[in-house]
Formats: sequence, C-alpha cells, structure tokens
Amino acid sequence: MTIRHRMTVRATVSVLMAAVWVFPGAVRAQEVGPPRGALVIVGGAMRDPAIVERFIRLAGGPQAPIVVIPTAGGAETYDQYYPGLRAFTEVGATDLTVLHTTDRKEANSEAFVEPLRRARGVWFPGGRQWRLADAYLDTRVHEELRGVLNRGGVVGGSSAGATILGSYLARGDSATNTIMMGDHEVGLGFLRNVAIDQHLLRRNRQFDLLEVIEARPDLLGIGLDEDTAIVVQGDEFEVMGRSYVVIYDHGRVLDSGGRFYFLGAGDRYDLKTREPFRMQRARRPLDRVVARPW
Repeated sequence: MTIRHRMTVRATVSVLMAAVWVFPGAVRAQEVGPPRGALVIVGGAMRDPAIVERFIRLAGGPQAPIVVIPTAGGAETYDQYYPGLRAFTEVGATDLTVLHTTDRKEANSEAFVEPLRRARGVWFPGGRQWRLADAYLDTRVHEELRGVLNRGGVVGGSSAGATILGSYLARGDSATNTIMMGDHEVGLGFLRNVAIDQHLLRRNRQFDLLEVIEARPDLLGIGLDEDTAIVVQGDEFEVMGRSYVVIYDHGRVLDSGGRFYFLGAGDRYDLKTREPFRMQRARRPLDRVVARPW
C-alpha cells in the first residue's frame, strides 16, 4: 500500500465552478450527472461493505489507484494510520493515497495533484463540507477530479463527502451544520442543480431540505439516510443500501399532496426527466408520484 500525505494549515473562500464539461472524443454538455464515469454518494455511517465493493469495482478493481481526501474531518494532519482507509483495505484495496491540505496554493500545485492524475477513484469521507469547498473548489484539485471522471473513473463520498458532490452546498454554514442555506452555497457540481443532504432519517432531517427547495425550486433535493447510497452513471442513479433515499422535487408530489417521497434499494431515478422508476421486467414508474407543483 502506498500512502502519500500532504498537509498545510490555511483555508480561503471558494469561488464558482463551471457547469459544462467538454471531453476529447465526445463533446457533450453536462445535463445533471457526469458525462463520463460514476459517482457513489452515501448518506453517512457506511457499514455495508457492498457499497465500498461497488465503488472499488467502478474504479477498476482492488489494484486500482484510490485517493482518499479526509479534509472535511478538520484535523491538521492525516497519515497512513487514518482509520477511514480500513473500509477499503477490508475489501481488498491495495493502492491507497491520502491527500490533504487546507492551503489553496498547495491545492493548485503540480506536486499535490500528481496522485489524482493516476487515480481511478477518489473518496471524500465525512466531517464539514465547507472545509472541502474552502480547500478545493475551483483549484487544480477540482480540475483533476473532473479528469478522474473523464477517464471513466469514480468519485464518491459519505456524509459531508456526499453533500460536496452536488452543485448547491446544503448545510454549508461554517458556524453550524443546522443552517441549511449558509455562508457556503457552492459545491463541486458533479451533480448539476442538485442539493444533497445526509444522515436523513437517523437524525430526523427529512423535512430540512424543504427549506432549500422552497427557496430554490429549480434545484432537485436528494436526501440519503445512513448506510444507503446512490450510484450515478450519466443522468440516472440506482439506490443501494439498507435504508432510503428521499426525493424533493418542486414539480412533483405524492397523490396525497406530500412534498417528498422515498426510494428504496433497487429503485432508480432519471435525473434529467426527474422520474422515479423500478426495473422489473420493464421500466415501470413508481406508484403515487404525480407531476404537480407544490
């Protein structure tokens, strides 16, 4: 196992990212999900090894180079004993690099981003999502993360590492994570026009994203409970794990008038059309979800 560690102590304010990606060989604007590669987005407290195994397969297998970026955790340093690596080594991953800084100058340096250039997978553990925005938004790191996806790799995260992957940064306030629309509102944008929340049912947060969608009806809200993930490829995702994903769409309600609805393991969702469905013998829409504004 190779462990690389970078550490500094300074953070600055983030700036806005570009919303369109263009790739050699296939020119395509980003719709909602990444044009290439995959995202694995987890609602925290990841205990189900099947989620990590899926991430590793999408990266290319146990020998694939994986970079873990634990900056959201708030420690000054991280080394080869970082406990977040255990989830990967337990499923056989052998090429792991820990990458961390809070200095945007270092995040823009050639030496710092070198591990990302060979990476097939990048993982963001939990903590506070604003720390990731301060350190990496619109830096060379951000650019190289797009490069990982461009090469057909996978970017994922859990808890704060999940929320940072959307374009709108819910719970991004640097004072407290109970403020839904705070002093940091821009995420890495790998899901466009999406706000992501986590620990949803375990922490009784199922009503919190309503505030965001009421203020920004253009956004899609995705709330994930613990030990539950969505795997995004293109403009579609599949739910996996032990609990539920909750959808907040200002243009769709339950036939009873409810403003959000639940998806379980195996359910799928079209991010472009905002339609949930199940794959049985054929693609079938979910019952009770109707196209009607709030």
